[in-house]
Amino acid sequence: MKYHNPKLTLLCLFSIFMMALGCKKQDNFLNTKPNQALSVPSTLADLQTLLNDEDVFNRYYPALGELSTDDFFIDASYWLSRGTTEKNAYVWAKQIYAANANVADWSSPYQVVYYANTILATLDKINTPASQQSQYNNVKGSALFFRAFAFYNLVQTFAMPYDSTSADKNLGVPLPLVPDLGAKLSRATESQCFNQIITDLNNASSMLPNIPARKTQPSKAAVLGLLSRIYLVMGNYTQSLKYAKDFLGLYSQLQDYNKLDPSAFPVYPNYSPEEVFHAGFQGYTTIGFSAQVDSSMYKSFNDKNDLRPDIFFYNSGGEIEFNSQFDFNNTLSCTISTNEIYFNKAECEARLNDQNSAMADLNTLLLTRWRTGTYKPLTATSPSDALIQTLKERRKDLLFTGLRWSDLRRLNKDSRFAVTLYRNINGVSYSLPPNDPRYALPIPDNELQLNPMPQNSR
Repeated sequence: MKYHNPKLTLLCLFSIFMMALGCKKQDNFLNTKPNQALSVPSTLADLQTLLNDEDVFNRYYPALGELSTDDFFIDASYWLSRGTTEKNAYVWAKQIYAANANVADWSSPYQVVYYANTILATLDKINTPASQQSQYNNVKGSALFFRAFAFYNLVQTFAMPYDSTSADKNLGVPLPLVPDLGAKLSRATESQCFNQIITDLNNASSMLPNIPARKTQPSKAAVLGLLSRIYLVMGNYTQSLKYAKDFLGLYSQLQDYNKLDPSAFPVYPNYSPEEVFHAGFQGYTTIGFSAQVDSSMYKSFNDKNDLRPDIFFYNSGGEIEFNSQFDFNNTLSCTISTNEIYFNKAECEARLNDQNSAMADLNTLLLTRWRTGTYKPLTATSPSDALIQTLKERRKDLLFTGLRWSDLRRLNKDSRFAVTLYRNINGVSYSLPPNDPRYALPIPDNELQLNPMPQNSR
């Protein structure tokens, strides 16, 4: 048996960490050149150790979109105390970042991409015996999943909403597929971005276990859930429904809210049983503990037997603040969960004129949110009515899960569901109309200086 030197693994990890840290400080993962003399991972064990780094792969995903939603509001005094990026994103300003600012919403996902690309490139050089094929598959499938997850979050933040009629022309984000930080990359089209994301996920699907050993690890169920989310964003309801069904065939656990303690903070000391994959946002304090829940949203929970208000919210000196979606790291979580997939499935069924199935799925989910013995199943008079009811409950059940921004982007294309967002700070009104160019956040200035590419129109 070949002796494995643990010092080598530590050196590998330290080397890549230092390269990543250097890139992050310069806010330019596409251009900073690494020291080629540094050691790199060379075994499956090394690569798995990299994948287990939750600080890289499971935290710090873009939150500028969530910061821009109508889930919450903050007081003027608190807004004035925030940093430039948070203040400007909150009011949808044309200029978001301070000069030479590090924009972690951009650099952190590209750090994930760099790690994933390093792992995939290293796998091509490893001679894997048959006895290690399962471990090889898991490492490769995980790297492909994380790369796809990072690209998807980047596209949802820094590109305009997907439109099938213009996706071949609309600009997406750069798609580095090899660990070459010196490469000059242009922005791919949205079509190319989504094709790459879907290709990575399809390739990962057969390599991963159905259900993960830990909720921070990729799995086939997570792949299916993400594909359902992606096709919903693309408006391909047949495909989104297919993957929702496939997901629920592997994992369909729902949380009975009667068994939760409303006084707990956070509600889940570890993970919700509905989660199949757990990740977290950038830790912007604006969407932290000082965020107050939109009053109209809070009032929409108007049934005394609906347990969600007690689970989701708490009263802090007369201010209604959000509780349950903060994870054990005290940041908002952006997960792939059973409740989202039930809503995906119900919405697609309604859009495909199967109102009975849509309402059956909606009632299956809501039954777990009501006080035992009090729930009265909802009915619909038409597919359109089923869709309206499904979207109403989706809005309420998925608060602060990172899905509101992508939902606003896609639903704004339909006049029935399009909304204008408003803020008021010290008598000054701000608004974000449907389909406004500001639904794509600007690419960081530092990136454009080192890697020239078209900036988003604001």
